[in-house]
Amino acid sequence: MNKFLLTAAIFTLAGAASANDDFSNEKALIESWLSAQRAYDNVPGMTAAIVDDQELAWSAAFGYADIEKQQPATTDTIYGICSISKLFTGVAVMQLRDRGKFKLDDPLSDLLPWFDLDQAHQGSPEITLRAVLTHSAGLPRESDYPYWSAPDFEFPSREAIRERLASQQTLYPADRYFQYSNLGLSLAGEVVAEQSGEDFDGYIHKHILAPLGMKDTETGFPTDAREPRIATGYSYPGRDHTLKPMPRYDAKGIAPAAGFASTAPDLARFASWQFRLLDGKEDKVLQENTLREMQRVQWLDWDWNTARGLAFGVYRSDGRTLTGHSGSCPGFNTRLAMDPLAKVAVILMANRNNVNLGGYTNAILDIIDAGGTSDDEPQADNLEDFTGGYDLHPWGGEELVFRWKDGLAIVSLPTTDPAGSMTLMKHVEGDRFHTVRDDDEQRGHDIEFLRDDNGKVTGLKVHSMYLPKNL
Repeated sequence: MNKFLLTAAIFTLAGAASANDDFSNEKALIESWLSAQRAYDNVPGMTAAIVDDQELAWSAAFGYADIEKQQPATTDTIYGICSISKLFTGVAVMQLRDRGKFKLDDPLSDLLPWFDLDQAHQGSPEITLRAVLTHSAGLPRESDYPYWSAPDFEFPSREAIRERLASQQTLYPADRYFQYSNLGLSLAGEVVAEQSGEDFDGYIHKHILAPLGMKDTETGFPTDAREPRIATGYSYPGRDHTLKPMPRYDAKGIAPAAGFASTAPDLARFASWQFRLLDGKEDKVLQENTLREMQRVQWLDWDWNTARGLAFGVYRSDGRTLTGHSGSCPGFNTRLAMDPLAKVAVILMANRNNVNLGGYTNAILDIIDAGGTSDDEPQADNLEDFTGGYDLHPWGGEELVFRWKDGLAIVSLPTTDPAGSMTLMKHVEGDRFHTVRDDDEQRGHDIEFLRDDNGKVTGLKVHSMYLPKNL
């Protein structure tokens, strides 16, 4: 397992400010928790990264890129990023808008001469590019092909999408409801090609990926020397708890919506560029105000819960306003979540379907917010002796002991809320501690760590139970 590559003086999230900018305890907890939770959730492999302000602050990998080959996941492992692809298509659209090629409120029929989809609702406004980018155009979710169906996941070509478009019709009047649409963003990719006079793939490489130095990002899975770095995707375990390898797909005409592949460090470059641009320290690819426009709420559904920017998702989570996108496609789950105010981004990539990466993201941000590193003198000189996992079998998972503030803390694994479920521990003497309330006013139960003849900690005793150390 890769160790954290976290640098000092990072994380500026509200609530995490401290005179000590090392954040070593937070890093250790994120590493231990993410490694354990991935295993408990039966996720074959995962790569993660954190961006602080304008720098890749952390990148780590866990588990396997390919189970059968016993190929470990690395920070350079390539994953299908699925719907995160939409962000790049949106950036391309806005580049062309800024060059005066069209306006966002132009009808799609004016931008694509072949556009011929049945508007099934009398009196509906015309379908505009703005409505497409906010998923409010009333378009069907998909082109009329079964490309999400096993076993082959056969995606249609650009030409096939055009041919079948005339037989489809809108679900709702334009600008009435939010309706997520891969078809819509695929059509946005066609607008990029039509209005630029360039091939979509070539345009993305020339005008976005190359300027940002994203050498491991492609509009599909690479077929060159990088191919061995592509993770094998796996199915959701289901009721039989079996992970089944998924065939590698080619999104073809749906690529602008869901076909890209990338690495965690490359997505970190993408996030870093955005933070630099918003800070006025970058002038590549987009204008600063254009990116702000894309990340600002452009559509709010009637329930006040569904908000969209231009290609970007915008959402509230645990008191934070985040923007970015998630992705789900055969064998892969991905997430890029950015806090533009804090200038912090979390990137998570997994080679298995139906992983709660939103929950993982919130847990990581909560750990940072909790602020577990301080300038206080440690309660004992040998606290590192006690850190690690302690088996709870046959009762449960394990107890994780880790450095926190000036002492230790303990949390039961698995958990979706490591920051909220931790219990602080106070040193008594020698190898004895006791748990404490958050206010540090009342003593809890005793915990005694046990050592072998060589002085190595081998387990702990709590409630008269012995828990062997497993790490």
